[in-house]
Amino acid sequence: MTAHPAPEILEAVISPLKGWHGMKDKANERLLGIDLGTVRTGFAVSDPGGFLASPIETVTERDLTRLADRAFSIAAGQGTARVVLGHPRNMDGSRGESARRAEEFAALLTERGLEVILWDERMTTLSAIGFLNQTNTRGKKRKGVVDTVAAVIILQSYLDSRKNQPAGS
Repeated sequence: MTAHPAPEILEAVISPLKGWHGMKDKANERLLGIDLGTVRTGFAVSDPGGFLASPIETVTERDLTRLADRAFSIAAGQGTARVVLGHPRNMDGSRGESARRAEEFAALLTERGLEVILWDERMTTLSAIGFLNQTNTRGKKRKGVVDTVAAVIILQSYLDSRKNQPAGS
């Protein structure tokens, strides 16, 4: 079992940083990252300060309505109503079938009361595969984690982009 710092310690570290480093009005709220697949969907969560994305799980579900229910349950369990959903655009920026599926899923999440941010996820699965190659993760183990690693990459990309924005923008 991993030991986590007490909330008051995290608050003591994060408090002086509020209003800086991309922290907005929802500075202490976690974000859920999702890499939507046709069979498996990866989930990741940020720390309350919005600095680091961590893996949660991979869910095997093809039906978008049931998957949206599961995503809502995961978001509630993580204490967030904000989702960064990978938006798979084609390399030329156009929208294909996967992008339209992500938009449909985003609408289902919004119907459940979640705030959805569609985030460009081009190349994230390739990045995840590259990372898994470097860590020598193969076979069934790779199949089970590649989507979750991609969700971490999507969410971390979003978190990093916020760090580069002035506070309040």
